[in-house]
This record gives sequence, C-alpha cells and structure tokens, in this order.
Amino acid sequence: MTAPADRKPPAETIAAISTPIGRGGVGVIRVSGAGVPAIVAGILPSQPAPRVATRATFRGRGGEAIDDGIALHFPAPGSYTGEDVLELHGHGGLAVLRLLLHRCTELGARLARPGEFTQRAFLNGKLDLAQAESVADLIDAATATAARAAARSLTGVFSAEIGALVEALIELRMFVEATLDFPEEDVEFLRAADVRGRIEAIASRIAGVLVRAKQGALLRDGLTVVLVGRPNVGKSSLLNQLAGEELAIVTPIAGTTRDAVQSPIEIDGIPLTVIDTAGLRATDDPIETLGIDRTWAAVAKADVALVLVDAAAAERISAADKAILAQLPPGLPRLVIHNKIDLAGMAAAVKTSLPQNGVGDSTAQRHVYLSAKTGDGVELLRAEILALAGVHEDMEDTFLARARHLDALRAAAAHLDSARQHFAALKPPHELVAEDLRAAHMALSAITGEFTSDDLLGVIFSRFCIGK
Repeated sequence: MTAPADRKPPAETIAAISTPIGRGGVGVIRVSGAGVPAIVAGILPSQPAPRVATRATFRGRGGEAIDDGIALHFPAPGSYTGEDVLELHGHGGLAVLRLLLHRCTELGARLARPGEFTQRAFLNGKLDLAQAESVADLIDAATATAARAAARSLTGVFSAEIGALVEALIELRMFVEATLDFPEEDVEFLRAADVRGRIEAIASRIAGVLVRAKQGALLRDGLTVVLVGRPNVGKSSLLNQLAGEELAIVTPIAGTTRDAVQSPIEIDGIPLTVIDTAGLRATDDPIETLGIDRTWAAVAKADVALVLVDAAAAERISAADKAILAQLPPGLPRLVIHNKIDLAGMAAAVKTSLPQNGVGDSTAQRHVYLSAKTGDGVELLRAEILALAGVHEDMEDTFLARARHLDALRAAAAHLDSARQHFAALKPPHELVAEDLRAAHMALSAITGEFTSDDLLGVIFSRFCIGK
C-alpha cells in the first residue's frame, strides 16, 4: 500500500526497549530512523549485513563492553517501519537494557512514544490503519480465537473486504457523478448502469461485513456477565463452577458475599468476565447495604445478567425474584438460572417462557435448570450465554474489529440507505444521491486510514505498548 496523503513521519530517530520490562533471558532494543547508521557505528564493531543475525559486542562511549548479543539491520524501505531499523538482542536484565538504550540516545535517538514504530509503519505505507490496530490487538488477545482473528486482520483480510467495498463505491460514484452535468440524459444512463441494484448489492455486502465485524468485536472486548439474585441461591458456587476453581467463599450462611468478586473465563474462544455479587434483600446492615449498592453498579455495566433463583424452593420464582427481574435495565439481556436441581430432583434443561405480569421486557424469557454444586447443566448455561451474545458456531472467518470500525460500517450502511431512498424519490439531477455515496465512501475509507483525522490517529497509537 502507499503512504497516506499529506502525512509524513517525523524526521527524528526513535529507540525503545521492545521486550517486557523485567528479568528475562533476552531483551530487545529497537531503533528506527535516518540516524541508524550513526548508531550502528557508535555501538557495533562493524556494519552487519542486511537481515543477517550478527553476533557482536555492544560498546559504550568509551569503548567499554555493555553487552554481548545479536544485531539485526533492516535497511529502508524493507523494514517494519519503512525506515532504517536496527534491533539489538541482548540479555534481558533491566539495567543492561537501560545502559544500551541510553547509549542509543547519546548517539542521537530519542525515546519512542507508545505505538510510534507502528505509527511510522502506517505513515510510510507499510500497513493501513486497520492492520496497524490489529498489531495491538494481536498483542492484547486474551484467547487463541482472538489471536487468530487478529492475525487475519494483520494479513489484510479485513482491509481487503473494505477495499473491495470502496472500489465498488468509487465505480458507482463515477456513474452517478457523470450525469450531474447532463441531467436530461441521466435517467436512461443510470437505469442502464443499474444504479439502484448496485446500491442494494453494496449495502448487502456491508451488512455481511458488519455481522462478521461484530463477532470480531466480541472476540476482542469479550462480555461482562453479572450474577444476581437473593442471598444463598448459589451465585458464588456458580462463579466457582464457571471459573473451574474456588474463587468465592461458599457457606450455608446467607449474605456471605459482601463485595463483587470477578473472574476472567473463556467459553469457546470468547473472553468473559463473570462477576459474583452480594445477595439482594432488604437489610439494615450498612456493610451489606454497601454490597447491594455495588451489585446494582455491576448490573449497570454488565452485558448479560444471570438471575439465580432456587429451584428447590416451593415457589420457584418468588415475589422477591420477580422484583429483581423487574429492576434490571430493560435492554439488558438476561437468563433465569434455576439452581439446586440436585435438591429439587429435577433434570438439567433449557426452557422458554413468556414474561408474566410485566416482569422483564416483552420478549420470551430463557430459563436454564442446573446445579452449581454438581456441575450438571453448566454446559447448557455456557451455550446459552454464547447464544445470547449472538456468537456463531464458526468464528474462523471473523476479524477483530473495534468500536470505530463498527461505527464506520453502520454510517456507510445508513448513507447507502439514504442514497437508495433519494434515488427512488427524486427526479434528476441526483446531487443528493452523489453526496450520499460520497459520505459512504468516506466512512469506509476511515477504517483503513485513507481519510482519518490526526487527532484520531494520536488516540489510536497512544494505546499501544512502548516499543511497538
């Protein structure tokens, strides 16, 4: 790809420790910029051959040895950043890495900002913006599925999808804008070009990409699942069962959990944060009241609520349970979990019921019958959580997407819908159609960075780790 128009990387040479800070077997210093030859001359005994790992002694200002390691030189433009790049692979002690980094700054480099190497790769046309973001996503991936999806984006799969849509829009814009100067001739011309059919076809393709991008966003960001219910219905036991370890204290005494306890887990490649909360009941205990307040705070931030009820109780959904369901935010997806089926003599199952007496929203309610003590039915719950999140069985064709990608795809879809309506409702000339198509084009191009504000670029790259 080519470098973004009107954006040039800074002239300074940058350097950073590119491996995690701490004690390790190997540590890497990365340097990029026009000053690399001077740094090579000041640290290494000779110029290493391009792209050949060369053992060398790294020397300080007075010629003293700083470390003994491997040097790699990547001449421009065939490097990660598109500039001259030097990597010094030495021992992983923090003190020796800092000495080596200080020597690089003595020779004219400055300390790199977070994400600056990848930002230069973008500015030099080595990566588009979606690929650059996938670098950080690959580093931060919490599951193997998310890592594979990030790698797909890094290789350009997502960008290729967006690029194909942009090309189709450019061709469509060409037909529409060619008629603006000759409105008396445009009706037959546009009919012959099947403008309406092309608009609908592009809109359909965007809808498909959006579905896959939503799945990728789920892989990247995961879900926050909150466990709520009356005291002693088994919330802590269910957390332990889902996590596979004893994270929360479980006792027969109601009100044991006083604060939110959370655990990261994974279900079929989807990262989840499960939060156990204090039981909900009327109380005069100030500490328990504080815990209940924190329960509702966790509910407000959750993506899914699991409302636990006692399957062994005479009234399996009590008035108190109904009150809890009624207080949940109306748009919050929820499952009713009937726990303690081992005591009730019931089998694990998933059932659907219609809401009663206005409890919950107007949609059908899903119920999962399980035992948090024995684990019976927990696999059914895992499947229901994924279904509630809209997870598809096959995640291999997804790509990690960010909120800004989803916003851009939705904006492009909205502009195309407007173009379709304007094309159907108005007589020529079709200036409004042309403007709608231009706006859709701009929205999609912002994903790959063809049209992106410098302020947004600053925010994106500032969230990267230093050295990348």
